[in-house]
Amino acid sequence: MLDTLIIFGAKYLYLVVAALTIYFFFRLSRSQKQSFLILSVVSLPLIFIASRLVSHLYFDPRPFVVGHFTSLVPHAADNGFPSDHTLLVAACAALMFVYNRKASYIIGLIALLVGLSRVAAGVHHLVDIIGSIVIAIIVTALVQLILKRQKLVRY
Repeated sequence: MLDTLIIFGAKYLYLVVAALTIYFFFRLSRSQKQSFLILSVVSLPLIFIASRLVSHLYFDPRPFVVGHFTSLVPHAADNGFPSDHTLLVAACAALMFVYNRKASYIIGLIALLVGLSRVAAGVHHLVDIIGSIVIAIIVTALVQLILKRQKLVRY
């Protein structure tokens, strides 16, 4: 039973975050929706690029590779840093934080569960999860600051 929950969290829970982000997006005002879309279109590719750059600077073999065990979730034996699943859900939480803090906390909590599930499944170390969250927050905050200064978005 516990393994089933871990596998669900590691493989599918990110879809719940995507659905919640879309749900909360449609609850925003029209001007907030426009700003959210602008922030998303700029932030998401930059978050991904930042994660690829950082992955070239820090290599973290996956737990199942260094521990010589079979993970609960099949995965390639490549660099585990940062966690792409956690990166995506943390990005959703960071984007929503600008517009709806309560929704952001809900999404952020689920994002944390995704990351911890991936650790429990044996495909990531905790540093991979923390790194993903930090990248998403820093990039989103910087983009939001720049867009706000350029008066391209309103909050």
